[in-house]
Amino acid sequence: MDDGIQGLKVMVIDDSKTIRRTAETLLRKAGCEVITATDGFEALSKIADNNPDIIFVDIMMPRLDGYQTTRLIKNNKVFSKTPVIMLSSKDGLFDRARGRIVGSEEYLTKPFTKEELLGAIRKHVLA
Repeated sequence: MDDGIQGLKVMVIDDSKTIRRTAETLLRKAGCEVITATDGFEALSKIADNNPDIIFVDIMMPRLDGYQTTRLIKNNKVFSKTPVIMLSSKDGLFDRARGRIVGSEEYLTKPFTKEELLGAIRKHVLA
């Protein structure tokens, strides 16, 4: 079944190898091309090289956190329209609001499900 997700380039930025692996496995099974990065700095160069259709970014990361990374992506003319979904183990109102302020489209709480990941892609890339 192909609902348009196959072939999409999805970037997952998270300093947790487990989260990156989980997301990568789920997304690959759905037919996505997955690009991973361990932090914001690594992600920014990979975004420029790969031009992903959607970006999932963890909030708590060393060096450049998810908010800073999202702000940099959204302030870049080329990538400002790329949907950014924040991932966090905290489900706080403040975090959600801060995510909105820097320009993220959605906020998923970890651990996320396959349905949540694919649902976010359907909603923000295919809608």
